[in-house]
Amino acid sequence: MRKRDILTPIGITFGFIMIMLAILTNGGSKGAITFLDVSSIFIVIGGLIASLMINFKMEQMKLATKVLKEAFHKNDQQLPQLIKLFVQLSERARREGILALENELDEVENPFIKKGILLAVDGIEPEVINDIMNAEITAMEERHYQGRAIIEKAGEYAPAWGMIGTLVGLVLMLNNLEDPATLGPAMAVALLTTLYGTVLANLVFIPMASKLEGKTEEEVFMKQIIIEGIIGVQSGQNPRILEEKLSAFLSNESKLSEKQQDEAAFVEESVHEA
Repeated sequence: MRKRDILTPIGITFGFIMIMLAILTNGGSKGAITFLDVSSIFIVIGGLIASLMINFKMEQMKLATKVLKEAFHKNDQQLPQLIKLFVQLSERARREGILALENELDEVENPFIKKGILLAVDGIEPEVINDIMNAEITAMEERHYQGRAIIEKAGEYAPAWGMIGTLVGLVLMLNNLEDPATLGPAMAVALLTTLYGTVLANLVFIPMASKLEGKTEEEVFMKQIIIEGIIGVQSGQNPRILEEKLSAFLSNESKLSEKQQDEAAFVEESVHEA
């Protein structure tokens, strides 16, 4: 199940608010207007889009929108829930046979788990299941990398186009040296493109690319656990042994939380029985 990741928009908004507050604190509303220059925006945004169009294929450019949306969503599937699912599957497989797991597919939302269960039900060898599902993980990593590369390149190009805009502004300023009064304002405008490019790179593109990379690593980690669970269920491992095996992937905090939940459930059950 996917949920909105509110930290990404909150972080970007908070960063821009802090910049605006710093500007307003020192220059007021008049100072804020000074930091708005349309020609600088055209140079940075236009140059950035042009560079990305040259660097990537049309298919990859179309993928950029989808990749950007991923930074604002998160997978809600938790590892403890995943372990419980495989314990249930293992118990049913030992009780009713591996073919009985086919009836569980309607209740499983994760397509990767569904694929693994189908392979297990079809009697595919564990080594082959491992190879097939790891191949899918590799393909997923490559897709994620291609999409993330656009964001990473945007983070590289934005400051460069900011500098290009500054150079353009300096050339225009030097052509108007007859009027010394215009040099200060002209220099300020010239530096705005560097500001725009640097802010976009360090507040938007680079952090988002890093977040997407972390999400990919987390997804690969979860899928590796799923493979272990599928093979454990197919091989008929004892549900408790499988639970202990998969619980090795839990952090100490998660183990403690699970233990507390189990104790609370036990106390509640005892109260009801009394």
